[in-house]
Amino acid sequence: MAEARVQFPCDQEGVKQLLPHRDPFLWVSRIVECEPGVSIVAELDVSPDLPLFAGHFPGHPVFPGVLIMEALAQAACCCIFSDPEREVGVGYFAGIDGAKFRETVLPGDTIRLEATMLKGNKRFCKAEVKAWKGDKLAAEATQKYIMAV
Repeated sequence: MAEARVQFPCDQEGVKQLLPHRDPFLWVSRIVECEPGVSIVAELDVSPDLPLFAGHFPGHPVFPGVLIMEALAQAACCCIFSDPEREVGVGYFAGIDGAKFRETVLPGDTIRLEATMLKGNKRFCKAEVKAWKGDKLAAEATQKYIMAV
């Protein structure tokens, strides 16, 4: 087996070695632990300075659920692309099943992003994903990705 691309845990510079995303659309702050191609635990620090809070919602800012799903997908793709047997590329959403939002994420929160790969091959992956705010489940879903190199 080839050597791992990134050593875990890692900061956002390590994340950037695995993903093509950059600011303002990089939603993984760090990777806490990862078993390449199997599972990952990452974190996102939700900065109160994000411009989106000016409009979502003025006077009561809330981090959008769709961005929680994006952060979970980015974490899952970090897991997929950390596998030294896989070529680094881009993961595109193919589906989101059973998405549920259970806890509001606010400016200043840190959310823990967890993904476990359910199945996959060179072109397709499916993962169970969960976002945690402290010990409370904030969001969950089954996500599917088409992989491109």
